[in-house]
Amino acid sequence: YFPQATLQFIFSFTLSPFPMKADNSNFHLYNSRLQPNANNLRKTMTKAECCLWKYILKDRQMKGYSFRRQRPVLNYIADFMCKPLMLIVEVDGITHSFDGAVAKDNQRDEKLMEAGFTVLRFDDEEVLENINGVFDVIWHWIEEKERGLQTQPAPPPPSHLQPHPPPAGDITPAVVE
Repeated sequence: YFPQATLQFIFSFTLSPFPMKADNSNFHLYNSRLQPNANNLRKTMTKAECCLWKYILKDRQMKGYSFRRQRPVLNYIADFMCKPLMLIVEVDGITHSFDGAVAKDNQRDEKLMEAGFTVLRFDDEEVLENINGVFDVIWHWIEEKERGLQTQPAPPPPSHLQPHPPPAGDITPAVVE
């Protein structure tokens, strides 16, 4: 005996062509097989992940949005996920700079993007040394997302009004949309 929602999820997950878009009907592509690993990762978060959670994402501090930590999605465990925004925030430690890790991160981001998520990536160092800058990046991304949800996209500004690249030293996370 399975609840109706579970049957719908199993049916849509097994019979729909991949890539499937994440939404409420399929539990945002939640992967219950990874739950034990996610629980362990929640208990052993890095210092940067703890700071991001405590000072920015916990208790709806970010514009009232609820974030989940170490959330199984597809075949991955996202560091932080906000379902209503379809946003995943990743904190990359030193191991993400090794050969092969970058390629795996790119493949992971591509699969998450195909499912409808946006991924914001920050280095541990960025989180620990400039938490306010990380806050600003996430805050402004959410504001842009909210504007896009409320109205039609505005035409791009004239070229003389285009934003300039940020000065050296500012946080510029990798964004996958």
